[in-house]
Parts: sequence; C-alpha cells; structure tokens
Amino acid sequence: LESFYARQLRLSPHVLGHSKAHVGRVVAELVRAAKAQGLQPGPLALCLRGDFVRIGSAYEQHKVRSPDCFDILVPLRLPPHLQPQPRCADGPASRGAFLCELRTGAGWPRRYRPFAEGFCVELQGRSHLSSGLVLRWFQGHLQRCLGAVRYRLQERCRISLSASPGRPPTLHIVPCSDYVCCHISMAVRLIPAIPLGDALYLTALPPEDPQAPHVPEALWGLNASRQEQRLLSWLKEQAPASSCHLKCLQILKGLRDLRGRGLEEPFCSQWGRVLSSYVLKTALFSLLLRGPLEAWDERFLVERLEDLVLYLRDCLRKQVLMHFFLGNASLPDAVTLPRFLKEATPVNLLATFDGPTLDLVAFQLINTWIQAPHIIRMYSSPRYLRPVPTP
Repeated sequence: LESFYARQLRLSPHVLGHSKAHVGRVVAELVRAAKAQGLQPGPLALCLRGDFVRIGSAYEQHKVRSPDCFDILVPLRLPPHLQPQPRCADGPASRGAFLCELRTGAGWPRRYRPFAEGFCVELQGRSHLSSGLVLRWFQGHLQRCLGAVRYRLQERCRISLSASPGRPPTLHIVPCSDYVCCHISMAVRLIPAIPLGDALYLTALPPEDPQAPHVPEALWGLNASRQEQRLLSWLKEQAPASSCHLKCLQILKGLRDLRGRGLEEPFCSQWGRVLSSYVLKTALFSLLLRGPLEAWDERFLVERLEDLVLYLRDCLRKQVLMHFFLGNASLPDAVTLPRFLKEATPVNLLATFDGPTLDLVAFQLINTWIQAPHIIRMYSSPRYLRPVPTP
C-alpha cells in the first residue's frame, strides 16, 4: 500500500501548487471578462457575481495521480429583488434534489416576464428557476467571452471550452512551454452556482444517464463544499500531526479505480457511481467522528483503512449512507452549520440504487480489499494504465 501510494497516488506539492496558481489566474481572467460583458444587457438578466470558489479534492488535499482536473464554482447574480427559495423536491427519484422557487414583490408577471421566459419553468402555478436553461445560458455566455480572454493569455497558454448537454462546461488549459515549469494540460470544470448565503450554493444536477438527451429541468443539487472544507480544517487541527485519514481516502479511491479497470459494463459504471468520491468522503467523515482521532495516527494506516472498507460494506448492505450535513444533528459544536442545513430533511445517498447492485458492490469492495496486493500488481501494469478521463 505504501509503495502504491508513493508511486501512483501521491501528488507533488510543487506541481500541484503551480497548477492551482495557473488555473486561478486563467479562471480569474475569464470570470472578469464574462462579468463585464454580462452587465451590458441590463439589470433584468443573469450575470456573474465576479468571483469564483475553488472546490473539490485538489483544494482539499486528497486528489490522486495528477493535478490535471479541477472544479470551480462560478456564482451567478439574479436580477434585483429576486430571492431564491430552495425546497426539497418530492418523489423517491429526486432524493437530495431541490426546487428553486423565486420570491419577489409585486409586478412579477410584467416586470420580470423576459427573465421568466428565458430562465424559468412553471410548476404548480409558480415560477421556478430552471437549472437546464441557466446551464445553457452559462455555456453560451462563457463561449462568447473566450475570444478576448484567449488573446490576452496567448503568451501564457492556449485555452478552449468544451461542453456536453446537461453538464457544466470544461475549460481546457495548455500552458506554453516557456511560461511554467510544470507542463501539464489541465481541465477545469466551471460550475454555475446560485448563491443561497452562508456559503451554500445550488448547482445543476448532472443527468443520470450520460447518453440521455438533456431536457431543461427545475431540479438543483445543494453544494456544501465550503462546509466540507471547514470540517476538514477542524479535523486537521484536532487529529494528530501524522494523521492518515486523507491518505486512507486517497488509497481507497486508488483501489476503486484499479478494480474498475477489471470490471465489465454495465457494472463498471455502477461501481463508479455507487463508490463515487463523494460517497467515500462522506463515509470517512462519519467514521472519523465515531472514535478518538488519536487512532488515526500514521502507524495505524492499515487498521483504519480496513475500518473504512468494513464501514462502507455495512452501509452498502443496509442500503443507507446519510448525507453528512443535511439534517445531521450529531455534528460537533465546533463545526457551525447554516440553519438551512440543520433543518433540512436527511437524505440517503444510496436511495437511488437498487438492492442487488449495492450487494454486488459490497461483495466486490471486500474482494478488492482482500486481494489488494494482487490487484495493485495486476492493474498497475502498462497494459491497464488507461488515461484518466477529464471531468
């Protein structure tokens, strides 16, 4: 495990630092240009707020393999006097999804009709912000701003933007050879976000089936990345200096990816969706707060990693892994949460998967742990080292 971590998973702090700095400069230029252009149509349209929020494993110290993929939230600004009002969506198929109703004063039908026609859908006689329509506008808006930004950055890098239906656009950055010492091509997923206050955001839900055509929807997902970052900072302060909790998460992600190379479709895709990085991180959070943090010292790496695998196995068998922040009353007092999260309905992250699939994933997870040395040797060979897809 130590050799697997050192050779295939561990990132160079030097390379990661350079990549994050370069991504930050390029995204800042693009957001600045997009905000300036967005102010021209007038006050009754969407526009960028002007900042961006770094989220994901690259900024939480548990990214693996290569610092070539990043996630950035791009907050949007609604027209004046329009306030987003999220509420949980009804129905078993929409667990963890939210509807974004828009609250306004008098004059909604006339004054805000252009905005409603461009970005809203009607549900039960009320206007709701459509994630699909907002995403489509965001993609086109960034594409229109790309030309000016590309010209300003031509000495640093080459940039391009790609988008697929129903998914956030991806900014591709290819540094010029004489600009940075770490010549890594990077993909940055730019995620439009509706601010709710208290560092909470609504983001568009990705389609469950990548092949399905995208239909503009009113469903949104809740992004609590800033709360997760605060929890990780608190854990770093409370745990031993040599704590291995993030290393356990990185190794488990690495084993998941290696095992996936030997699986056939459709189970390979199900394996990746059930054991998503967010599910693994949620399981780690839950396990960390169960016992003394001193037990996560580096010398107990194998024991803690096995605990994490067994905890995940039990969650899969019971078909229950609750969202760590939504309606969780057992968080430590030091981790303050917005009222919206405290009072939200608890959400089971595994509710959308059927029992046989979860049982099969649980079996393969234990099998992966038992055969970890063999899987590392077998699927780390050049024959199986496929390029990691961009997000």
